[in-house]
Amino acid sequence: MVPSPAAPASPVTTAPRIEYRTPTAWGTDLPGITTTGVAGHYHPTVSLTFDACGGEGGSLVDVALLDTLRREEVPATLFLNARWVRANQKMAAELAADPLFEIGNHGTRHVPLSVTGRAAYGIGGTTDVDDAIREVVDNQQVLADVTGIRPTWFRAGTAHYDDVAVDIVSELGLSIAGFTVNGDAGATLSPPQVAANLADAPDGAIVLMHMNQPFGGSGAGLRAGLPRLRERGVRFAHLPGAGQRR
Repeated sequence: MVPSPAAPASPVTTAPRIEYRTPTAWGTDLPGITTTGVAGHYHPTVSLTFDACGGEGGSLVDVALLDTLRREEVPATLFLNARWVRANQKMAAELAADPLFEIGNHGTRHVPLSVTGRAAYGIGGTTDVDDAIREVVDNQQVLADVTGIRPTWFRAGTAHYDDVAVDIVSELGLSIAGFTVNGDAGATLSPPQVAANLADAPDGAIVLMHMNQPFGGSGAGLRAGLPRLRERGVRFAHLPGAGQRR
């Protein structure tokens, strides 16, 4: 069994002590958030990333989408939330063992990373420094227990942060994966909209999509968009150093 997020030791004992200061910035594109990936020398290069958010209505698996990536031999970085991992332990372990995929940390409760509780899309964020630390390190432990991997990349639920939270992630030794292209708008877009967003992804883009909504447009949009990227000569790359085994 995977331990509850509350089970690991206090964050004070598992991470450097980070002093509180008042945030001065908020959003998805702040200093310290990586919003572009690997640019190509001879061919445009795109990094596809897929979130698995977990929770009520969010712990499904878009098997067809994963099958498309495997069939087309497209590498991708998969950001897994603790709730999704606990609901899909066998799948999480299989994905981590597949060299086509690298694993990222998508948080413990899937909330914005904040030290004031600031919300995004109506979802309240972490409330203080210790809560922000737990949102990162507790899922690191869940992922290590289930997959044997402690990721080097983190993406918060909603992908929103304040500037203090960005520094907290850095102090914990992880990098923050933002995005250049919001490929499926939280798995709410239609397949043609997703395909159009993919087709227009620039060189070095990090594309954010979802792999936990099989009844949305993400999988079909991916299938329609990949040939258009191939026609442009686009190649695909993981985020650099995305997976780190224990």
